[in-house]
Amino acid sequence: MSQTNGRPKLSEKGLLTPDNCVVTLIDHQPQMLFGVSNFDRQTIINNVVALAKATRVFDIPVILSTVETKSFSGNLWPQLQAVFPGRTPIERSSMNSWDDENFVAAVKKTGRKKIVLAGLWTETCVALPTVQAIHDGYEIYVVEDCCGDVSQLAHDNAMKRVIQAGAKPVTSLSVMLEWQRDWAHRDTYDAVMDIAKSHYGAYGIGVEYAHTMIHGAPATTFPEYVVPGVQRHG
Repeated sequence: MSQTNGRPKLSEKGLLTPDNCVVTLIDHQPQMLFGVSNFDRQTIINNVVALAKATRVFDIPVILSTVETKSFSGNLWPQLQAVFPGRTPIERSSMNSWDDENFVAAVKKTGRKKIVLAGLWTETCVALPTVQAIHDGYEIYVVEDCCGDVSQLAHDNAMKRVIQAGAKPVTSLSVMLEWQRDWAHRDTYDAVMDIAKSHYGAYGIGVEYAHTMIHGAPATTFPEYVVPGVQRHG
């Protein structure tokens, strides 16, 4: 098997690989999350951060974009910014990121035709660029559990629309596992397991149990919690 960036090159045949896609994270901002009512909002944060971490593990190009930061939507979530320290999102006024020349130019610069796309809200900031990018010859994978909308109807209609246009619905976990593909790929195994333990509930706890109780591995150690603003003496 050939190597790419030190990793085994995966077969494509219609699947995502770390070498054939770009990830776009659109409008993950406070005001946009406030309006979501179809899905648990803390879970959306969790899933977006997990997907973002996976892009770091597999060296996937990522495009961050925000809309009307100062006048309405607020800054990119700090949990997401922490995964990409120093990165400045592409700022837009348009609801449709495909109307923004800087956003489209950033996608084109990657040279990749598969876009793994997530954003808020599904009916506008996800559906509109998805439909137009497909029209322009891109293949879109909408990460549904990293999206949300003002109602269940709005989200469901948006997903029907993008699927009818040709988009593929995926989840943050399915995308990460598609990039990993083979547990024998040890260079990314530990990092993928770390994301699973941190973000994927029963799956992560099951991994921890299997590693420690069945295989005798040492327990996972997470960073010690430090109470902000509290100084300990003595």
